[in-house]
Amino acid sequence: MQLQQRGYRLTPQRMMVVDALHGGADHISAEEIHEQVRARYPYANISTVYRTLDLLKELGLVTEVALGDGRVRYHPAEKGHHHHLVCQKCGVVFDLPETAISDFGDVLSREYGFLADLRHLAIFGLCAECRN
Repeated sequence: MQLQQRGYRLTPQRMMVVDALHGGADHISAEEIHEQVRARYPYANISTVYRTLDLLKELGLVTEVALGDGRVRYHPAEKGHHHHLVCQKCGVVFDLPETAISDFGDVLSREYGFLADLRHLAIFGLCAECRN
């Protein structure tokens, strides 16, 4: 496990958080992770989940994105970088490949001298169905 390789203890709670992250096919919130962990370990505290997610984020093992539903969602970095188009009317979320906005980072750097973190981005607007 990458945490142990980097000198961090691999506690049962941390293992359960990592398992929940990798077990889902999609993005997962801290609250959803907490529910899964509590199903196996009833005394688990949500603060442990948040601390573990912060550590994983700091180590570059997880990315986070806000998809407009009031919750930050997490995604294992090893599953790849991608972006999201989020309809503000119906709430549908479309995955967008990283290559779709790769030139955007270059423009920000070249024209504004700004180095943007574009690893996991949500773009809000209206889907084709809701525009009609």
